[in-house]
Amino acid sequence: MISIKTNDEFDAMRDAGRIVAMVHAWMRENVQPGVLTSDIDAAAEKIIRDEGATPEFKGYHGFPASICASVNEEVVHGIPGSRVLADGDIIGVDVGARIHGFVGDAALTLAVGAVTDEAQRLLDTTRECLDLAIGVCGPGVRLSAIGAAVQKHAEARGYTLVREYAGHGIGRRMHEEPSVPNYVDPLLRHRDHVLKPGMAICIEPMVNVGGPEVRVLDDGWTVVTRDGTLSAHFEHTIAIRDTGAEVMTVL
Repeated sequence: MISIKTNDEFDAMRDAGRIVAMVHAWMRENVQPGVLTSDIDAAAEKIIRDEGATPEFKGYHGFPASICASVNEEVVHGIPGSRVLADGDIIGVDVGARIHGFVGDAALTLAVGAVTDEAQRLLDTTRECLDLAIGVCGPGVRLSAIGAAVQKHAEARGYTLVREYAGHGIGRRMHEEPSVPNYVDPLLRHRDHVLKPGMAICIEPMVNVGGPEVRVLDDGWTVVTRDGTLSAHFEHTIAIRDTGAEVMTVL
């Protein structure tokens, strides 16, 4: 069932989104070669808790950390640990925070030091996919328009899209209805919902340099590209308002 939020509930979600954005702002300044992914996780948890919120990911279906940290060929759900970031890596950082009973969720992929032109082009394209998808959001728009915007841009630039994972509704729970695919599939027509004021969704393109196929590592969480090529991930929490779309996970 798709939940419709009140203005007060959107206020709570905006606060959760602000905290997520604070974590991302810290990461833009501090992610660099030589940093441990576990140190990034610890810093994120401290920021979240200092704001009176709780890290939504920690303990979620047993996930052991406060953020997901996915490096290079890791698509999503990477577990922070003893890995030391190296010059030329890219790292996708997914953050969730809960406050006032509501959740904010957003991700970005960062360059670590000096990256290759190929890696930078992937980051730029994936972020553009997210921006284009947000740009089509508004009352009366179908979910397939979001998928079409992402798919058209990614594929025009020679990339592929992960299909096993998608965006989602969000509110009192991190994952709510509806599912928000990053591509158009006629078989999903029965789930091609129309956006309405009061809905909140997460849009999150996952774009690969190589093929779209992925697999899950033995840790049961980390999703990697099957061919070992780079992947990037960007995400925002979006509120559908009477006049358009509002990005909630910003400062």
